[in-house]
Formats: sequence, C-alpha cells, structure tokens
Amino acid sequence: MFDTLTNNLQAAFQRFGNHGAVTEKDLDTVLRDVRLALLEADVNFRVVKDFTNRIREKTTGTNILKSLTATQQILDIVNQEMVTILGTEASELNRAPQAPTIILMAGLQGSGKTTTTVKLASYLKGQGQKPLVVACDVYRPAAREQLVTLAKQVDLPCYTEDSNQQPIEISLNSVEHARKIKATHVIIDTAGRLHIDTALMHEIKEIFSKVKPHEVLFIADSMSGQDAVNAAKEFHAHTNITGVVLTKVDGDARGGAALSIREVLGIPIKFVGTGETPNALEIFHPERIASRILGMGDMLSLIEKAKSSASKISPEKISEKLKQGTFDLQDFIEQLKQVKQMGSLNQIVQMLPGFKGMKANLSNSDLTESYFDHAEAIVLSMTPRERQHPELIDGKRRKRIAQGAGQTPAEVNRLLKQFFDARKIARQVMRGRMPSFGNFR
Repeated sequence: MFDTLTNNLQAAFQRFGNHGAVTEKDLDTVLRDVRLALLEADVNFRVVKDFTNRIREKTTGTNILKSLTATQQILDIVNQEMVTILGTEASELNRAPQAPTIILMAGLQGSGKTTTTVKLASYLKGQGQKPLVVACDVYRPAAREQLVTLAKQVDLPCYTEDSNQQPIEISLNSVEHARKIKATHVIIDTAGRLHIDTALMHEIKEIFSKVKPHEVLFIADSMSGQDAVNAAKEFHAHTNITGVVLTKVDGDARGGAALSIREVLGIPIKFVGTGETPNALEIFHPERIASRILGMGDMLSLIEKAKSSASKISPEKISEKLKQGTFDLQDFIEQLKQVKQMGSLNQIVQMLPGFKGMKANLSNSDLTESYFDHAEAIVLSMTPRERQHPELIDGKRRKRIAQGAGQTPAEVNRLLKQFFDARKIARQVMRGRMPSFGNFR
C-alpha cells in the first residue's frame, strides 16, 4: 500500500539528517522533494500546494527550526496535515431512523462495485446486522450471477429479478422484500460503464430519486488516481454521494486518489478494500492511513486484526510490551501462528513500524509464508534465555542457532537486526512519538 509514495517521502525526510536545528534552506529542499513525491503519486496539484504551504506556515516564523528536535517537530506537523487531508477521523455509515437502511453503490465498471457490495454486507453481518444485497446491473454479462455466487459464499441473502426488468423496478421491489424478511440494510449494486455517459447518469439519478437511499457510496478504483476523483465529481453532481470506498488499495503504490478525493470533494472516505477476500474491507481511519504513508506502521489496525482472528491473543498485553520495549523473541514465536491466520503476510508486515526500513533488507520472495517459516525455525533453535534476551546472542551462539535451524549465520543476523529495529521504532510509536527516520537507513 502506497509503497512508492512512502519511499519517496522518507527519502525527502532523510535530507534533514540527524542534526538538531534545521535551516530555511533545508526546509525548502525537503518541501520541494515532498511536493515532487506527492505529484508523482498523482495527488491533485491544488491539494499538494495547500499541503506544503500549511507545513511551511506552521514551521517558519517560529522557534521550531532552531530547536534541537526540529526534525521531529516538522515530521509531527507533516503527520497532522496528512491526517487533515484524509479527513481527521473515521466516518460511520448513515443509518435510517427505521430499518431498512438503503445503501446505493455507484461507480464505473471495473472499480469493484460488486465485490465491494458483498464485502460491505459481510462487514455489516459481522456487526450483527441482517443485510440484503440486490443485483441491479442488468447490462454486464453474468453480473447478476457473480453477485449471487459471492453472496452465497458468505451466506448472504441476494435479491434478483429477471434481466428484462428495469433497474428502478428491481430497486423498489428489493426494498419491499427487505421489509418482509426484516433486513436491516439493502445494498443495491448498480450498473457501471467503462466511462461516464448520459445513460448511466440518467439511470442512477432515477434510482436515487425514487428509492431515496440513506447512503450513496462511490466505489473508486484507487489505482486510477485523478480519474477516480473526476468520476466521483460527475456522480456527486447527480446523486449527492455521501461516502467513498477506495478499492484495490493493496495494489496502489502511489496513493493519489486517497490523498485527493476527500480534499477535493469534501466527501469522507469510509472504507478501503485491501484484498479479494470477503473480509478484506477496512474502516478508513485517517490517522492510521497517514501513519502507513509516512512509514510509521499501523499497530492499532494490526492489534485489531489479531484480536478478531484469534480469541487467545491478548492485544492489550502486546501493546503494553511494545510500549515498554519488552516484547522479546519468545513473544514473537508465540504470535507467529496467530499472524499466519490474519490474512496476506505482505499486508500484515506493512502494519509493523519500521517495515519500510526492514524491506530494504528483504527480497520480494522473502515476504511469503517461507519467510515466517524460516524465522520460526531460527527462533525455535534458540534457548529460552536467548529468546528472552536476544542481545546475549554473540557470534558463537549465532553459528549454533543457524546450524539448528538449517539456515546461515547471516540469516540469523538479519532476523535479529529486523527484530531490534522494529522493537525500537514500535516503542517510539506506542509512546506517541514520531520515529526518527534515521532508523530506516
């Protein structure tokens, strides 16, 4: 998620170095690099300009540049402004005064509307709700069958009618059906087109005016950058969009749509799609996304994932150990099996503070199940005391551990370095401090 943007921003911040005071020239150079990084990420030009101007205004004319902690204070300002762009706080779904709540899904063809419809319904089901998904795309071949199949996989009711029926009629009938079965939500999957056209806008506007949805979610393909923002503008003019769902975020290395769409349209991003599975839908937390973009990880989301994946895990215990810096290799090995149940390893590891720095030491092939298997073998080859006090592991012990794990001493060295780096940065983040980007070198 946002790899290219994160790497470019970190390269910019590293220009500050580790010295205390920062000169105006240093700040100019870094802000220029930040501006270029954001533009390369396909962030809206006006958003970039306002973002860098606000950082400059909050930094210059104060004592920040002369401070011995100038770099940390500037990074904190960058983080705050990033959160402001993304929306400050998470936005909940609108709810009808009386069930069912009607949610209209809008967007272009290929943006992921149908899969997101099921993901959203699955999310609501997990919250104790009783959603009904509705197939209103009568144009795309097999669209109705796709929704039925996906809904069946997660045991969700799906309302369909003959493909000759008009979408407006299907929508109205589905609401009546929802009342009969006492559904709490009706999620209407509408038709899309490869591009904005008059027929598409007329149809969705008619559905909007007749059905009167309580929530209109625009499904935006994050990989399309500014095109997603422009499409959202058109839909917003006809349906009064109340929220955005960014899809394919796991494949978006740039991040332009996420950083533009809310600032340009003033519409909150409510969810992000992070994969293909029915549970790969996350509430959009601006502060957490900002943290990921700046390479600080996302420990809160990681802990929530762990908590929902296994009842035996203790997120409070993990959080406290990370905060106190006492999380050791014994804790690490105890959590490995839990981690493997939490989904894509690439996504999970990216939530760890310091991952961007660790990534420089990893090849793409390392970020697979085998990476954790090898790490587990190395840790299991240590004595209990070595797992609790990894700083005791010297050259002789490394050689013994490597032989026991079927790995090389270099592999043991690498795992230990990654562990120490992550633990150090995690402790800073859990204590509410911005990590020093010198740690990422």
